[in-house]
Amino acid sequence: MELGASVVVCGRSQAALDRFAQAHPQALAVRADVTDAADRAALLQAVADRFGRLDVLVNNAGTFEERDYVAGKNPNATLDAEVALNLTAPIHLTGEVLERWPEPDAIVFITSGFALVSPTRAPTHGAVKAGLHGFADGLRRQLAPQGSHVLEVLPPSTDTPMNAEATGKKLAPEQVAAVTMKALRRRRNMAFPGQTKVMPAMLRIAPGTLRRVVAAL
Repeated sequence: MELGASVVVCGRSQAALDRFAQAHPQALAVRADVTDAADRAALLQAVADRFGRLDVLVNNAGTFEERDYVAGKNPNATLDAEVALNLTAPIHLTGEVLERWPEPDAIVFITSGFALVSPTRAPTHGAVKAGLHGFADGLRRQLAPQGSHVLEVLPPSTDTPMNAEATGKKLAPEQVAAVTMKALRRRRNMAFPGQTKVMPAMLRIAPGTLRRVVAAL
């Protein structure tokens, strides 16, 4: 908004949306569950009605679920919901956006450093983020001839309400946003905010060390 863009946000919490709308009255806040097809359709229609088009899609919704497969109990009780929110919903929404607006300026996927090295305590989180990483990679090549930019952002733990109870170092959302905007301007394929910026090099020269570090997270 500070750069002159018209902004639409969506979420499932009406209270959070109301706070956002009060702070940013020029933006559009829509209550929608991106795992629900009807909600996604209503969201895109609201964008069309208000602005006529969508130039940049940011797929940011997600959750983190720890699962212990050696604890002697079924760890998959909420697996379908995790996969739906972290993987299939952004794929559905991206496809629906491209059906309405076939040549967006950019599509952004917020994945995680865990897309490259899966966390020991949350292997399904690594799996879904790796799946979204693969989708972004293939989609990038499909959309390249028409000039649409596909950016994947791989932040570390970020100081958001989802991580409010998490301990350890957390990156400020503003830092992630700044790195994302810089990568969009430079049309980078991937952006590594904060401590994830060392991951590509470590995967090349010290993959075992990187996996040990991730195992301890």
